[in-house]
Amino acid sequence: MHTKGHGKASGAGTIINAIATYKGAAFGIELWTHAEVELGNDFRGITGEIELNGDTSSDTSLIERCVELVLNRFDLPLRAHVKTRSEIPLGSGLKSSSAAANAVVVATLAAIDEELNALDAIRIGVEAALDTGVSITGAFDDACASLLGGIVITDNKKRELIKRVEKDSEVSIFVPHKKAFSADTDVKRSRLIAPWVNLAYDLALQGRFEEAMTLNGFLYCAALGFDPAPMLKALECGVKGVSLSGTGPSFVAFVDTEKAVRVREVWNEQGIEGTVIKTRINNQSLV
Repeated sequence: MHTKGHGKASGAGTIINAIATYKGAAFGIELWTHAEVELGNDFRGITGEIELNGDTSSDTSLIERCVELVLNRFDLPLRAHVKTRSEIPLGSGLKSSSAAANAVVVATLAAIDEELNALDAIRIGVEAALDTGVSITGAFDDACASLLGGIVITDNKKRELIKRVEKDSEVSIFVPHKKAFSADTDVKRSRLIAPWVNLAYDLALQGRFEEAMTLNGFLYCAALGFDPAPMLKALECGVKGVSLSGTGPSFVAFVDTEKAVRVREVWNEQGIEGTVIKTRINNQSLV
């Protein structure tokens, strides 16, 4: 007998990168990852496949670990197949791993007809990310934004959600074709900027999200060796909030319709190979 469950989760953008201080802030975006989990006694162990823009990714360890942790929690046999497909670019700082983990956890819970509260479901995906080495901090902030939507502020070390608010805004994203995976980040250099990242975090706590993300962006560009030119170009267009997203290489900006057009133009003029994506903040909770 086979049962199937489906789940989805969104990508996210950065307001405060938590690598320096373990305290972060992020926002959901309307780019999606979908997961399907099938359970059956005739499966041998847990297998997985990832489809991305028609291509298949070979590293399925994260999504398989998510299924395993959910099944272990309910003391069920480890026999399943998991598939994901995503419109979130991999290795771009747009939280593709958090979205995949969340979507798979939700799909597995649906397949076994069980429920967990949202934060417990998120913590399973965070544990899987740490177990498989795809994240340095477990990315609790990114995972909360991905599953809960809106803007979230978190303590990643304690895995606590400090605040969640909703914001209606268009989002422009510049995605260079060059990839940058979180697990390869220079953590020591990131920790050097911790005192100033704390200042940005305080701004976020005050609801001054545009200022917080812009300060965060310049700090992490300096620490991680990214050219801040895309940020400066956006600021020249009148954008108030723009940042390096995660550990890069993507940049995210809060925009209105008019600024989105101008930002797209200046980002396309930079001579950096990449794609500009127009989307919105996702405020919908997916659990």
